Amino acid sequence: MAVKYTEEQLNSVDKSFLIQLLLQQQEQLEAITKELHASNEKMQLLMEQVILGKQNRFGRSSEKMEDTSQICFQEVDGTIVFFNEAEAVYDLNEKEPDELELKSPKQPKRKGKKESDLSGLTVRRIDHYLSEEELEIEFGVNGWKQLPDAISKKYHFVPARVEVEEHHIGVYASKTDEHMVKADHPKALLHGSLVSPSLGAAIINGKYVNAVPLYRLEQEFQRYGLQITRQNMANWCIRLAEEYLSILYDHLHEELYFYHVIQADETPVLVNHDGRKAGSKSWMWVYRSGHLYQDRQIVLYEYQQTRNASHPREFLKGYDGICVTDGYQVYHTLEKELEELTIAGCWVHCRRRFDEALKLIPKPSQKESNAFLLMKQIQAIYREEGKLNDLSSDERLKQRQAVIKPLVDAFFAYLKTINVSKKDKFGDAVRYALNQEKYLRVFLTDGDVPIDNNASERAIRGFCIGKKNWQMIDTIHGAKSSAIIYSIVETAKANNLKPFDYVQYLLEEIPKHMNDKDCSFLEDLLPGQKNFRQGFAKLKYRWLQSSRLKMSRYSLFCVYA
Repeated sequence: MAVKYTEEQLNSVDKSFLIQLLLQQQEQLEAITKELHASNEKMQLLMEQVILGKQNRFGRSSEKMEDTSQICFQEVDGTIVFFNEAEAVYDLNEKEPDELELKSPKQPKRKGKKESDLSGLTVRRIDHYLSEEELEIEFGVNGWKQLPDAISKKYHFVPARVEVEEHHIGVYASKTDEHMVKADHPKALLHGSLVSPSLGAAIINGKYVNAVPLYRLEQEFQRYGLQITRQNMANWCIRLAEEYLSILYDHLHEELYFYHVIQADETPVLVNHDGRKAGSKSWMWVYRSGHLYQDRQIVLYEYQQTRNASHPREFLKGYDGICVTDGYQVYHTLEKELEELTIAGCWVHCRRRFDEALKLIPKPSQKESNAFLLMKQIQAIYREEGKLNDLSSDERLKQRQAVIKPLVDAFFAYLKTINVSKKDKFGDAVRYALNQEKYLRVFLTDGDVPIDNNASERAIRGFCIGKKNWQMIDTIHGAKSSAIIYSIVETAKANNLKPFDYVQYLLEEIPKHMNDKDCSFLEDLLPGQKNFRQGFAKLKYRWLQSSRLKMSRYSLFCVYA
Protein backbone atom coordinates (compact mmCIF):
# COMPACT_ATOMS: atom_id res chain seq x y z
CA MET A 1 0.00 0.00 0.00
CA ALA A 2 1.42 3.38 -1.05
CA VAL A 3 2.26 5.91 1.69
CA LYS A 4 0.56 9.31 1.36
CA TYR A 5 2.27 12.48 2.67
CA THR A 6 0.56 15.70 3.55
CA GLU A 7 1.92 19.11 2.61
CA GLU A 8 2.91 19.80 6.21
CA GLN A 9 4.87 16.52 6.40
CA LEU A 10 6.76 17.25 3.19
CA ASN A 11 7.66 20.76 4.41
CA SER A 12 9.15 19.33 7.58
CA VAL A 13 11.41 16.66 6.00
CA ASP A 14 14.98 17.30 4.90
CA LYS A 15 16.21 17.59 1.31
CA SER A 16 17.87 14.14 1.18
CA PHE A 17 14.61 12.42 2.03
CA LEU A 18 12.79 14.25 -0.76
CA ILE A 19 15.46 13.29 -3.26
CA GLN A 20 15.26 9.66 -2.21
CA LEU A 21 11.44 9.74 -2.45
CA LEU A 22 11.57 11.24 -5.95
CA LEU A 23 14.02 8.60 -7.17
CA GLN A 24 11.75 5.84 -5.85
CA GLN A 25 8.78 7.36 -7.66
CA GLN A 26 10.80 7.52 -10.90
CA GLU A 27 11.70 3.86 -10.63
CA GLN A 28 8.08 2.93 -9.95
CA LEU A 29 6.89 5.05 -12.88
CA GLU A 30 9.46 3.46 -15.19
CA ALA A 31 8.36 -0.04 -14.12
CA ILE A 32 4.71 0.85 -14.63
CA THR A 33 5.52 2.29 -18.07
CA LYS A 34 7.30 -0.91 -19.11
CA GLU A 35 4.39 -3.03 -17.91
CA LEU A 36 1.95 -0.79 -19.73
CA HIS A 37 4.02 -0.97 -22.92
CA ALA A 38 4.18 -4.78 -22.71
CA SER A 39 0.45 -4.94 -22.08
CA ASN A 40 -0.20 -2.67 -25.05
CA GLU A 41 1.93 -4.92 -27.28
CA LYS A 42 0.04 -8.00 -26.08
CA MET A 43 -3.26 -6.22 -26.64
CA GLN A 44 -2.12 -5.14 -30.12
CA LEU A 45 -1.21 -8.72 -31.04
CA LEU A 46 -4.56 -9.96 -29.72
CA MET A 47 -6.41 -7.31 -31.71
CA GLU A 48 -4.44 -8.25 -34.83
CA GLN A 49 -5.38 -11.89 -34.36
CA VAL A 50 -9.04 -10.98 -33.90
CA ILE A 51 -9.06 -8.76 -36.99
CA LEU A 52 -7.26 -11.31 -39.15
CA GLY A 53 -9.47 -14.11 -37.84
CA LYS A 54 -12.55 -12.10 -38.76
CA GLN A 55 -11.05 -11.30 -42.16
CA ASN A 56 -10.17 -14.92 -42.85
CA ARG A 57 -13.66 -16.07 -41.89
CA PHE A 58 -15.82 -13.38 -43.45
CA GLY A 59 -13.61 -11.27 -45.74
CA ARG A 60 -12.20 -11.68 -49.21
CA SER A 61 -9.52 -14.31 -49.59
CA SER A 62 -7.90 -12.46 -52.50
CA GLU A 63 -4.76 -10.43 -51.84
CA LYS A 64 -5.44 -8.10 -54.78
CA MET A 65 -5.51 -4.39 -54.03
CA GLU A 66 -8.90 -2.70 -54.11
CA ASP A 67 -7.35 0.49 -55.44
CA THR A 68 -6.52 -0.22 -59.07
CA SER A 69 -4.28 2.82 -59.56
CA GLN A 70 -0.83 1.45 -60.16
CA ILE A 71 1.59 3.14 -57.76
CA CYS A 72 5.16 1.96 -57.91
CA PHE A 73 8.61 3.28 -57.07
CA GLN A 74 12.06 3.00 -58.45
CA GLU A 75 15.58 3.78 -57.29
CA VAL A 76 17.15 6.70 -59.22
CA ASP A 77 20.73 7.68 -58.35
CA GLY A 78 20.41 6.02 -54.96
CA THR A 79 17.10 7.79 -54.16
CA ILE A 80 13.71 6.10 -53.91
CA VAL A 81 11.32 7.90 -56.24
CA PHE A 82 7.56 7.40 -55.92
CA PHE A 83 5.31 8.06 -58.89
CA ASN A 84 1.91 7.28 -60.35
CA GLU A 85 1.80 5.26 -63.51
CA ALA A 86 0.14 8.20 -65.29
CA GLU A 87 3.14 10.39 -64.51
CA ALA A 88 5.50 7.70 -65.74
CA VAL A 89 3.92 7.36 -69.19
CA TYR A 90 2.76 10.94 -69.89
CA ASP A 91 3.24 12.50 -73.33
CA LEU A 92 2.66 16.24 -73.79
CA ASN A 93 2.37 15.81 -77.55
CA GLU A 94 -0.50 13.32 -77.29
CA LYS A 95 -3.77 14.74 -78.76
CA GLU A 96 -6.79 15.28 -76.56
CA PRO A 97 -9.75 12.97 -77.24
CA ASP A 98 -12.71 14.41 -79.13
CA GLU A 99 -15.21 12.92 -76.69
CA LEU A 100 -14.93 12.81 -72.93
CA GLU A 101 -17.87 10.48 -72.35
CA LEU A 102 -16.82 7.18 -70.81
CA LYS A 103 -17.57 4.15 -72.94
CA SER A 104 -17.36 0.59 -71.76
CA PRO A 105 -14.89 -1.40 -73.85
CA LYS A 106 -16.45 -3.89 -76.24
CA GLN A 107 -15.75 -7.47 -75.36
CA PRO A 108 -14.81 -9.59 -78.37
CA LYS A 109 -17.44 -12.18 -79.11
CA ARG A 110 -16.28 -15.68 -78.38
CA LYS A 111 -16.93 -17.86 -81.38
CA GLY A 112 -17.45 -21.54 -81.18
CA LYS A 113 -17.72 -21.80 -77.39
CA LYS A 114 -20.75 -24.10 -77.56
CA GLU A 115 -19.01 -26.35 -80.09
CA SER A 116 -15.90 -26.38 -77.88
CA ASP A 117 -17.99 -27.44 -74.87
CA LEU A 118 -19.50 -30.31 -76.86
CA SER A 119 -16.24 -31.53 -78.39
CA GLY A 120 -15.07 -34.90 -77.15
CA LEU A 121 -18.55 -36.07 -76.17
CA THR A 122 -20.26 -39.02 -77.84
CA VAL A 123 -22.97 -37.89 -80.27
CA ARG A 124 -26.19 -39.91 -80.52
CA ARG A 125 -28.05 -38.88 -83.65
CA ILE A 126 -31.84 -38.75 -83.55
CA ASP A 127 -33.65 -38.10 -86.85
CA HIS A 128 -36.88 -36.12 -87.23
CA TYR A 129 -38.19 -36.20 -90.83
CA LEU A 130 -41.60 -35.86 -92.49
CA SER A 131 -43.03 -38.81 -94.38
CA GLU A 132 -43.80 -38.74 -98.11
CA GLU A 133 -47.53 -38.48 -97.36
CA GLU A 134 -47.03 -35.52 -95.03
CA LEU A 135 -44.88 -33.73 -97.59
CA GLU A 136 -47.39 -34.24 -100.42
CA ILE A 137 -50.20 -32.91 -98.24
CA GLU A 138 -48.11 -29.83 -97.46
CA PHE A 139 -46.50 -29.12 -100.84
CA GLY A 140 -48.31 -31.33 -103.39
CA VAL A 141 -46.81 -34.12 -105.51
CA ASN A 142 -43.18 -33.35 -106.33
CA GLY A 143 -43.73 -29.87 -104.96
CA TRP A 144 -40.89 -29.86 -102.45
CA LYS A 145 -37.13 -30.15 -102.22
CA GLN A 146 -34.81 -31.20 -99.39
CA LEU A 147 -32.80 -28.43 -97.71
CA PRO A 148 -29.87 -28.89 -95.32
CA ASP A 149 -31.00 -30.22 -91.95
CA ALA A 150 -31.62 -27.88 -89.09
CA ILE A 151 -29.56 -29.22 -86.16
CA SER A 152 -30.54 -28.83 -82.54
CA LYS A 153 -28.19 -30.06 -79.80
CA LYS A 154 -28.78 -30.73 -76.12
CA TYR A 155 -27.05 -32.64 -73.36
CA HIS A 156 -28.27 -36.15 -72.57
CA PHE A 157 -27.31 -37.59 -69.21
CA VAL A 158 -27.05 -41.37 -68.86
CA PRO A 159 -27.98 -42.38 -65.29
CA ALA A 160 -25.61 -44.40 -63.20
CA ARG A 161 -25.58 -48.11 -63.88
CA VAL A 162 -23.51 -51.07 -62.75
CA GLU A 163 -23.21 -54.27 -64.78
CA VAL A 164 -21.48 -57.59 -64.31
CA GLU A 165 -18.92 -58.64 -66.88
CA GLU A 166 -19.25 -62.38 -67.25
CA HIS A 167 -16.24 -63.75 -69.11
CA HIS A 168 -16.78 -67.15 -70.74
CA ILE A 169 -13.36 -68.66 -71.31
CA GLY A 170 -12.97 -71.49 -73.75
CA VAL A 171 -11.34 -74.62 -72.22
CA TYR A 172 -9.91 -77.26 -74.53
CA ALA A 173 -8.49 -80.72 -73.87
CA SER A 174 -6.62 -83.23 -75.98
CA LYS A 175 -8.40 -86.49 -76.88
CA THR A 176 -5.18 -88.46 -76.60
CA ASP A 177 -3.64 -87.16 -73.37
CA GLU A 178 -4.47 -84.88 -70.43
CA HIS A 179 -3.17 -81.78 -72.16
CA MET A 180 -5.54 -78.74 -71.63
CA VAL A 181 -5.49 -75.12 -72.75
CA LYS A 182 -7.60 -72.02 -72.07
CA ALA A 183 -8.30 -69.14 -74.40
CA ASP A 184 -6.54 -65.84 -73.69
CA HIS A 185 -8.48 -63.73 -71.22
CA PRO A 186 -7.84 -60.83 -68.81
CA LYS A 187 -6.42 -61.97 -65.50
CA ALA A 188 -8.05 -60.94 -62.24
CA LEU A 189 -6.80 -57.52 -61.18
CA LEU A 190 -6.57 -58.64 -57.55
CA HIS A 191 -6.57 -62.32 -56.66
CA GLY A 192 -9.89 -63.40 -55.20
CA SER A 193 -11.55 -60.04 -55.88
CA LEU A 194 -14.32 -58.88 -58.22
CA VAL A 195 -12.76 -55.43 -58.67
CA SER A 196 -12.12 -54.38 -62.28
CA PRO A 197 -10.02 -51.51 -63.70
CA SER A 198 -13.18 -49.44 -64.24
CA LEU A 199 -14.50 -50.05 -60.71
CA GLY A 200 -11.08 -49.43 -59.14
CA ALA A 201 -10.77 -46.20 -61.13
CA ALA A 202 -14.27 -45.15 -60.03
CA ILE A 203 -13.43 -45.62 -56.34
CA ILE A 204 -10.11 -43.79 -56.70
CA ASN A 205 -11.80 -40.98 -58.65
CA GLY A 206 -14.50 -40.65 -56.01
CA LYS A 207 -12.22 -40.58 -52.97
CA TYR A 208 -8.99 -39.03 -54.23
CA VAL A 209 -10.26 -36.65 -56.90
CA ASN A 210 -13.69 -35.61 -55.64
CA ALA A 211 -12.94 -36.04 -51.91
CA VAL A 212 -15.94 -38.32 -51.29
CA PRO A 213 -15.45 -40.37 -48.09
CA LEU A 214 -15.63 -44.14 -48.49
CA TYR A 215 -18.77 -44.45 -46.39
CA ARG A 216 -20.61 -42.16 -48.83
CA LEU A 217 -19.31 -44.19 -51.77
CA GLU A 218 -20.55 -47.28 -49.97
CA GLN A 219 -24.02 -45.74 -49.68
CA GLU A 220 -24.00 -44.67 -53.32
CA PHE A 221 -23.04 -48.15 -54.50
CA GLN A 222 -25.85 -49.63 -52.41
CA ARG A 223 -28.37 -47.41 -54.22
CA TYR A 224 -27.35 -49.16 -57.41
CA GLY A 225 -27.58 -52.63 -55.96
CA LEU A 226 -23.86 -53.15 -55.44
CA GLN A 227 -22.90 -54.41 -51.99
CA ILE A 228 -19.35 -53.12 -51.56
CA THR A 229 -18.23 -52.17 -48.07
CA ARG A 230 -15.87 -49.35 -47.26
CA GLN A 231 -13.46 -52.01 -45.96
CA ASN A 232 -13.46 -53.62 -49.39
CA MET A 233 -12.77 -50.29 -51.06
CA ALA A 234 -9.99 -49.37 -48.62
CA ASN A 235 -8.29 -52.73 -49.17
CA TRP A 236 -8.61 -52.41 -52.94
CA CYS A 237 -7.11 -48.92 -52.98
CA ILE A 238 -4.13 -50.02 -50.88
CA ARG A 239 -3.50 -53.15 -52.94
CA LEU A 240 -3.90 -51.40 -56.30
CA ALA A 241 -1.47 -48.71 -55.17
CA GLU A 242 1.10 -51.17 -53.88
CA GLU A 243 0.94 -53.77 -56.66
CA TYR A 244 0.52 -51.56 -59.73
CA LEU A 245 0.52 -47.80 -59.31
CA SER A 246 3.66 -47.79 -57.14
CA ILE A 247 5.65 -48.99 -60.17
CA LEU A 248 4.71 -45.85 -62.10
CA TYR A 249 5.22 -43.72 -58.97
CA ASP A 250 8.87 -44.83 -58.67
CA HIS A 251 9.40 -44.14 -62.36
CA LEU A 252 7.93 -40.64 -62.02
CA HIS A 253 10.31 -40.03 -59.10
CA GLU A 254 13.25 -40.86 -61.36
CA GLU A 255 11.83 -38.66 -64.13
CA LEU A 256 11.49 -35.70 -61.74
CA TYR A 257 15.28 -35.56 -61.38
CA PHE A 258 15.61 -34.58 -65.04
CA TYR A 259 13.80 -31.28 -64.44
CA HIS A 260 16.05 -28.29 -63.89
CA VAL A 261 13.40 -26.63 -61.70
CA ILE A 262 11.07 -28.34 -59.23
CA GLN A 263 8.73 -27.08 -56.48
CA ALA A 264 7.99 -28.37 -52.98
CA ASP A 265 5.46 -27.89 -50.20
CA GLU A 266 3.99 -29.83 -47.26
CA THR A 267 0.77 -30.03 -45.25
CA PRO A 268 -0.12 -31.72 -41.94
CA VAL A 269 -2.32 -34.81 -41.70
CA LEU A 270 -3.55 -36.98 -38.83
CA VAL A 271 -2.91 -40.72 -38.99
CA ASN A 272 -4.97 -42.64 -36.46
CA HIS A 273 -2.68 -45.61 -35.85
CA ASP A 274 0.96 -44.65 -36.39
CA GLY A 275 2.53 -45.86 -33.15
CA ARG A 276 2.44 -42.45 -31.47
CA LYS A 277 0.06 -40.78 -29.04
CA ALA A 278 -3.31 -39.67 -30.35
CA GLY A 279 -3.35 -36.34 -32.18
CA SER A 280 0.28 -36.47 -33.30
CA LYS A 281 0.81 -34.63 -36.58
CA SER A 282 2.10 -36.38 -39.64
CA TRP A 283 2.99 -34.66 -42.90
CA MET A 284 2.23 -35.08 -46.56
CA TRP A 285 5.04 -33.62 -48.67
CA VAL A 286 4.50 -32.71 -52.31
CA TYR A 287 7.14 -32.30 -55.02
CA ARG A 288 6.33 -31.27 -58.56
CA SER A 289 8.01 -30.19 -61.76
CA GLY A 290 8.31 -26.43 -62.33
CA HIS A 291 4.96 -25.23 -63.64
CA LEU A 292 6.58 -23.16 -66.43
CA TYR A 293 7.43 -26.45 -68.21
CA GLN A 294 4.59 -27.11 -70.65
CA ASP A 295 5.43 -30.53 -72.14
CA ARG A 296 4.79 -32.80 -69.16
CA GLN A 297 4.02 -32.12 -65.52
CA ILE A 298 4.86 -34.47 -62.64
CA VAL A 299 3.32 -34.25 -59.16
CA LEU A 300 4.53 -36.56 -56.37
CA TYR A 301 3.27 -36.94 -52.81
CA GLU A 302 5.27 -38.48 -49.99
CA TYR A 303 4.00 -39.38 -46.52
CA GLN A 304 6.29 -38.85 -43.51
CA GLN A 305 5.65 -38.75 -39.77
CA THR A 306 7.66 -35.57 -39.19
CA ARG A 307 8.58 -32.30 -40.89
CA ASN A 308 12.33 -32.41 -40.34
CA ALA A 309 15.05 -32.02 -42.95
CA SER A 310 15.82 -35.74 -43.26
CA HIS A 311 12.80 -36.34 -45.52
CA PRO A 312 13.47 -33.84 -48.32
CA ARG A 313 17.18 -34.64 -47.92
CA GLU A 314 16.45 -38.26 -48.85
CA PHE A 315 13.82 -37.49 -51.50
CA LEU A 316 16.05 -34.94 -53.26
CA LYS A 317 19.24 -36.96 -52.80
CA GLY A 318 21.37 -36.44 -55.87
CA TYR A 319 19.12 -33.74 -57.36
CA ASP A 320 21.03 -31.04 -59.23
CA GLY A 321 18.83 -28.00 -59.83
CA ILE A 322 16.56 -25.34 -58.33
CA CYS A 323 13.76 -26.04 -55.86
CA VAL A 324 11.06 -23.40 -55.28
CA THR A 325 9.67 -23.39 -51.73
CA ASP A 326 8.14 -21.17 -49.08
CA GLY A 327 10.33 -19.75 -46.33
CA TYR A 328 10.57 -22.99 -44.33
CA GLN A 329 14.07 -23.14 -42.84
CA VAL A 330 14.51 -26.87 -43.57
CA TYR A 331 15.02 -26.18 -47.28
CA HIS A 332 17.61 -23.48 -46.56
CA THR A 333 19.48 -25.99 -44.39
CA LEU A 334 19.54 -28.42 -47.31
CA GLU A 335 20.94 -25.77 -49.63
CA LYS A 336 23.88 -25.28 -47.27
CA GLU A 337 24.49 -29.04 -47.21
CA LEU A 338 24.11 -29.74 -50.94
CA GLU A 339 26.27 -27.66 -53.28
CA GLU A 340 24.26 -28.70 -56.33
CA LEU A 341 20.91 -27.57 -54.83
CA THR A 342 19.60 -23.98 -55.10
CA ILE A 343 16.51 -22.82 -53.18
CA ALA A 344 14.21 -20.17 -54.68
CA GLY A 345 11.72 -18.21 -52.58
CA CYS A 346 8.01 -17.55 -53.01
CA TRP A 347 6.75 -14.00 -53.53
CA VAL A 348 3.19 -14.98 -52.59
CA HIS A 349 4.30 -15.75 -49.03
CA CYS A 350 6.05 -12.38 -48.92
CA ARG A 351 2.99 -10.56 -50.30
CA ARG A 352 0.66 -12.36 -47.88
CA ARG A 353 2.46 -10.91 -44.86
CA PHE A 354 2.20 -7.34 -46.13
CA ASP A 355 -1.43 -7.92 -47.04
CA GLU A 356 -2.18 -9.04 -43.47
CA ALA A 357 -0.39 -5.96 -42.11
CA LEU A 358 -2.36 -3.68 -44.44
CA LYS A 359 -5.70 -5.15 -43.34
CA LEU A 360 -4.93 -4.17 -39.73
CA ILE A 361 -4.68 -0.48 -40.66
CA PRO A 362 -7.94 1.56 -40.68
CA LYS A 363 -9.05 2.10 -44.28
CA PRO A 364 -8.79 5.94 -44.21
CA SER A 365 -5.11 5.61 -43.28
CA GLN A 366 -4.13 2.70 -45.53
CA LYS A 367 -2.96 4.70 -48.56
CA GLU A 368 -0.50 6.70 -46.46
CA SER A 369 1.07 3.59 -44.93
CA ASN A 370 4.31 1.86 -45.84
CA ALA A 371 2.41 -1.42 -46.12
CA PHE A 372 0.27 0.05 -48.92
CA LEU A 373 3.28 1.30 -50.87
CA LEU A 374 5.07 -2.03 -50.56
CA MET A 375 1.95 -3.96 -51.61
CA LYS A 376 1.69 -1.70 -54.65
CA GLN A 377 5.29 -2.43 -55.56
CA ILE A 378 4.71 -6.18 -55.31
CA GLN A 379 1.61 -5.69 -57.43
CA ALA A 380 3.73 -3.95 -60.08
CA ILE A 381 6.24 -6.85 -60.01
CA TYR A 382 3.43 -9.37 -60.55
CA ARG A 383 1.87 -7.23 -63.29
CA GLU A 384 5.08 -7.27 -65.30
CA GLU A 385 5.71 -10.96 -64.62
CA GLY A 386 2.21 -11.78 -65.90
CA LYS A 387 3.14 -10.36 -69.31
CA LEU A 388 5.87 -12.99 -69.75
CA ASN A 389 3.81 -16.19 -69.58
CA ASP A 390 3.97 -16.97 -73.31
CA LEU A 391 7.68 -16.23 -73.74
CA SER A 392 10.51 -18.73 -73.98
CA SER A 393 12.83 -19.21 -71.03
CA ASP A 394 15.58 -17.03 -72.54
CA GLU A 395 13.19 -14.26 -73.56
CA ARG A 396 11.53 -14.34 -70.11
CA LEU A 397 14.94 -13.98 -68.42
CA LYS A 398 15.84 -10.96 -70.59
CA GLN A 399 12.58 -9.21 -69.75
CA ARG A 400 12.96 -9.99 -66.06
CA GLN A 401 16.43 -8.47 -66.03
CA ALA A 402 15.33 -5.40 -67.98
CA VAL A 403 11.93 -4.65 -66.42
CA ILE A 404 11.35 -6.60 -63.19
CA LYS A 405 14.82 -6.45 -61.60
CA PRO A 406 14.71 -2.63 -61.15
CA LEU A 407 11.35 -3.01 -59.38
CA VAL A 408 12.75 -5.71 -57.09
CA ASP A 409 15.87 -3.62 -56.40
CA ALA A 410 13.71 -0.65 -55.45
CA PHE A 411 11.51 -2.82 -53.24
CA PHE A 412 14.41 -4.08 -51.13
CA ALA A 413 16.15 -0.67 -51.14
CA TYR A 414 13.07 0.90 -49.62
CA LEU A 415 12.66 -1.96 -47.11
CA LYS A 416 16.16 -1.25 -45.78
CA THR A 417 15.19 2.37 -45.04
CA ILE A 418 12.36 1.28 -42.71
CA ASN A 419 13.14 0.98 -39.01
CA VAL A 420 10.83 -1.54 -37.38
CA SER A 421 11.12 -2.41 -33.74
CA LYS A 422 7.58 -3.30 -32.79
CA LYS A 423 6.51 -6.92 -32.74
CA ASP A 424 3.53 -6.45 -35.04
CA LYS A 425 2.42 -7.78 -38.42
CA PHE A 426 4.13 -5.08 -40.44
CA GLY A 427 7.43 -5.53 -38.61
CA ASP A 428 7.13 -9.28 -39.14
CA ALA A 429 6.52 -8.72 -42.87
CA VAL A 430 9.55 -6.45 -43.25
CA ARG A 431 11.85 -8.81 -41.37
CA TYR A 432 10.59 -11.81 -43.37
CA ALA A 433 11.18 -10.08 -46.71
CA LEU A 434 14.70 -8.97 -45.76
CA ASN A 435 15.61 -12.44 -44.46
CA GLN A 436 14.28 -14.03 -47.66
CA GLU A 437 15.87 -11.54 -50.08
CA LYS A 438 18.48 -14.01 -51.35
CA TYR A 439 15.82 -16.58 -52.20
CA LEU A 440 13.26 -14.09 -53.55
CA ARG A 441 15.81 -12.88 -56.12
CA VAL A 442 16.56 -16.32 -57.62
CA PHE A 443 13.76 -16.08 -60.22
CA LEU A 444 15.60 -13.08 -61.72
CA THR A 445 18.55 -15.35 -62.62
CA ASP A 446 16.72 -18.17 -64.46
CA GLY A 447 13.81 -17.97 -66.90
CA ASP A 448 12.51 -21.41 -65.85
CA VAL A 449 12.02 -20.44 -62.19
CA PRO A 450 8.46 -19.32 -61.33
CA ILE A 451 7.98 -16.20 -59.23
CA ASP A 452 6.07 -18.11 -56.55
CA ASN A 453 5.17 -21.56 -55.30
CA ASN A 454 1.46 -21.38 -56.11
CA ALA A 455 1.65 -24.45 -58.35
CA SER A 456 2.70 -26.62 -55.39
CA GLU A 457 -0.11 -25.22 -53.27
CA ARG A 458 -2.58 -26.00 -56.06
CA ALA A 459 -1.18 -29.54 -56.35
CA ILE A 460 -1.68 -30.16 -52.63
CA ARG A 461 -5.13 -28.51 -52.51
CA GLY A 462 -6.93 -31.70 -53.59
CA PHE A 463 -5.47 -33.51 -50.61
CA CYS A 464 -6.39 -30.64 -48.26
CA ILE A 465 -10.00 -30.67 -49.49
CA GLY A 466 -10.21 -34.43 -49.00
CA LYS A 467 -8.64 -34.09 -45.54
CA LYS A 468 -11.53 -31.87 -44.43
CA ASN A 469 -14.00 -34.61 -45.38
CA TRP A 470 -12.36 -37.71 -43.97
CA GLN A 471 -10.43 -35.91 -41.15
CA MET A 472 -7.70 -38.54 -40.81
CA ILE A 473 -6.03 -41.59 -42.37
CA ASP A 474 -6.35 -44.78 -40.37
CA THR A 475 -2.90 -46.35 -40.76
CA ILE A 476 0.61 -45.65 -42.05
CA HIS A 477 -0.09 -48.31 -44.67
CA GLY A 478 -3.05 -46.30 -45.89
CA ALA A 479 -1.12 -43.02 -45.77
CA LYS A 480 1.65 -44.33 -48.02
CA SER A 481 -0.85 -45.78 -50.49
CA SER A 482 -2.77 -42.50 -50.47
CA ALA A 483 0.45 -40.67 -51.33
CA ILE A 484 0.92 -42.93 -54.38
CA ILE A 485 -2.67 -42.52 -55.57
CA TYR A 486 -2.70 -38.75 -55.06
CA SER A 487 0.51 -38.58 -57.08
CA ILE A 488 -1.09 -40.39 -60.02
CA VAL A 489 -4.37 -38.43 -60.07
CA GLU A 490 -2.71 -35.03 -59.51
CA THR A 491 -0.23 -35.79 -62.29
CA ALA A 492 -3.18 -36.59 -64.54
CA LYS A 493 -4.91 -33.32 -63.62
CA ALA A 494 -1.72 -31.32 -64.15
CA ASN A 495 -1.51 -32.74 -67.69
CA ASN A 496 -5.19 -32.01 -68.46
CA LEU A 497 -6.15 -35.69 -68.39
CA LYS A 498 -9.30 -37.11 -66.85
CA PRO A 499 -8.13 -38.94 -63.72
CA PHE A 500 -10.78 -41.67 -64.08
CA ASP A 501 -9.73 -42.41 -67.65
CA TYR A 502 -6.02 -42.33 -66.85
CA VAL A 503 -6.24 -44.58 -63.78
CA GLN A 504 -8.42 -47.10 -65.64
CA TYR A 505 -5.92 -47.15 -68.48
CA LEU A 506 -3.03 -47.75 -66.06
CA LEU A 507 -4.90 -50.56 -64.30
CA GLU A 508 -5.48 -52.23 -67.67
CA GLU A 509 -1.95 -51.83 -69.01
CA ILE A 510 0.40 -52.27 -66.04
CA PRO A 511 -0.86 -55.79 -65.11
CA LYS A 512 0.10 -56.95 -68.62
CA HIS A 513 3.77 -56.26 -67.85
CA MET A 514 4.19 -57.63 -64.35
CA ASN A 515 6.47 -60.42 -65.63
CA ASP A 516 8.62 -58.09 -67.77
CA LYS A 517 12.32 -58.09 -66.90
CA ASP A 518 12.60 -54.33 -67.45
CA CYS A 519 10.27 -51.37 -66.93
CA SER A 520 10.72 -49.69 -70.30
CA PHE A 521 6.98 -50.04 -70.93
CA LEU A 522 6.40 -47.30 -68.34
CA GLU A 523 7.72 -44.72 -70.79
CA ASP A 524 4.66 -45.35 -72.93
CA LEU A 525 2.36 -44.70 -69.96
CA LEU A 526 3.75 -41.29 -69.06
CA PRO A 527 1.46 -38.34 -69.82
CA GLY A 528 2.48 -36.63 -73.02
CA GLN A 529 4.07 -39.70 -74.59
CA LYS A 530 3.04 -40.52 -78.15
CA ASN A 531 2.48 -44.23 -77.47
CA PHE A 532 0.42 -43.41 -74.42
CA ARG A 533 -1.79 -41.10 -76.44
CA GLN A 534 -2.29 -43.77 -79.09
CA GLY A 535 -3.10 -46.46 -76.53
CA PHE A 536 -5.45 -44.15 -74.72
CA ALA A 537 -7.24 -43.33 -77.97
CA LYS A 538 -7.69 -47.05 -78.69
CA LEU A 539 -9.17 -47.54 -75.24
CA LYS A 540 -11.70 -44.75 -75.81
CA TYR A 541 -12.58 -46.28 -79.19
CA ARG A 542 -13.35 -49.62 -77.52
CA TRP A 543 -15.66 -47.84 -75.10
CA LEU A 544 -17.60 -46.32 -77.98
CA GLN A 545 -17.84 -49.60 -79.87
CA SER A 546 -19.12 -51.71 -77.00
CA SER A 547 -22.54 -50.81 -75.62
CA ARG A 548 -21.80 -52.67 -72.41
CA LEU A 549 -18.55 -50.83 -71.81
CA LYS A 550 -20.18 -47.62 -72.93
CA MET A 551 -22.83 -47.95 -70.26
CA SER A 552 -20.19 -48.96 -67.72
CA ARG A 553 -18.23 -45.82 -68.59
CA TYR A 554 -21.20 -43.61 -67.84
CA SER A 555 -22.50 -45.63 -64.95
CA LEU A 556 -21.89 -44.96 -61.32
CA PHE A 557 -18.62 -43.43 -62.37
CA CYS A 558 -20.15 -40.41 -64.09
CA VAL A 559 -21.57 -39.32 -60.77
CA TYR A 560 -18.03 -38.77 -59.53
CA ALA A 561 -16.30 -37.88 -62.80
